[in-house]
Amino acid sequence: MRRGRLALPLLACCAYAHAAPVTLVDDAGQRLTLPAPAQRIISLAPHVTELLYAAGAGGKIVGTVEYSDYPVEAKGLPRVGDNQRLDLERILAMRPDVIVVWLHGSAQRQLDQLRRLGLPMYYSEPKKLADIGPAIDALGQLAGTRVVAARAAKEYRERLAQLMRQNAGKSTVKVFFQIWDQPVMSVNNSHLISDAMQVCGGRNVFGTLPALVPTVDVEAVIAADPEAIIATGADATRPAWLDEWKRWQRISAVRRNNLYSIPPDLITRHAPRVLDGVELMCKELDQVRAQAPR
Repeated sequence: MRRGRLALPLLACCAYAHAAPVTLVDDAGQRLTLPAPAQRIISLAPHVTELLYAAGAGGKIVGTVEYSDYPVEAKGLPRVGDNQRLDLERILAMRPDVIVVWLHGSAQRQLDQLRRLGLPMYYSEPKKLADIGPAIDALGQLAGTRVVAARAAKEYRERLAQLMRQNAGKSTVKVFFQIWDQPVMSVNNSHLISDAMQVCGGRNVFGTLPALVPTVDVEAVIAADPEAIIATGADATRPAWLDEWKRWQRISAVRRNNLYSIPPDLITRHAPRVLDGVELMCKELDQVRAQAPR
């Protein structure tokens, strides 16, 4: 028995020794080197969880945060907190090889504590649709699942290219995209949603505002006179507050009944499913074009 107990760490040591080190530069510009591909990964964002599964590394996730609910297997993963508060003791107890975090969506003070404790971190923040393919590839390298990741990244790139070809040359549609109602909030051109809009031939009427998620008022929306108002709410259902715009018949989108919605998981998560949201948006803008005055 004593000999058997000694053999276990010896085998682990030998397996680790034969694995090649992994070196990557993350989306924060920081270089991370692991002695071998990560076998125990903690994901600190729902989109990271989706990316890891797409890269073939879902089976290596030992913990994640609230709202990591896709694919269905992710619902059963242990939780270590949310984007506001993390359970540091539980994270440490899980002995992760790496923690994959969202640069602007995680509890930064607690991340700093984890970094001081010496836990390796990889920041994942694809900002544009074209960044998602490389993000899948990178996580495949991190987890040692390059073959699966390369295939998923290729499929993603091909589908994005197809959507761009299908919608190239279509007439421009002025769009107001609303992500909240009190206060009324939109997105600017640096947001992933605006990138999706451009694929579909949409022009973000608040795209040039400096804030990533600007607050606007009714008067500003009336002045912008969008041809379409698209909203996303807290869940997959159509936001009830979208119909409140019907009071403002001066807006072209309201007069023509061009009020649409897209489930948030399909348009706000930086993961492959966002192309489902892009496809839905393109169909909605095609309806807007069909209803435009001749």
